[in-house]
Amino acid sequence: MSLADKFNLLNEFNILRIICALFFVPHIVGKITVPATLGFFVKAGFKPPATWMYVAGCIETVLATCLLFGIYTQYVAVIAFVHLLVAAAATYKVTKSWIWVIGGIEYCVFWAICCLVVAMHAYHAGI
Repeated sequence: MSLADKFNLLNEFNILRIICALFFVPHIVGKITVPATLGFFVKAGFKPPATWMYVAGCIETVLATCLLFGIYTQYVAVIAFVHLLVAAAATYKVTKSWIWVIGGIEYCVFWAICCLVVAMHAYHAGI
């Protein structure tokens, strides 16, 4: 599949894959620029919290890049699915909430499911 095919926005799969990739960007930026992010990792019980925050940022950078450019899509999307479920579990531990607008896990779960759909489609398409 050519690079032009991977960015053909008339293909609904490409739109979903690209959105799943680009949604990682604010998470990555937040881990670098928002001091309160470290507090979340402390409250969630990650030890050492700063290390896990940076590891998560690195994982998200790789996931975003690979999903954006369609590199090992089926494998990367499964890893993104698992990563987002871990994020949802950590968020639930801190907030005890489902509703996204009050800090709950709804957004992470939805995004994780979208990544799973990307992985399933990529598997069936052989990409």
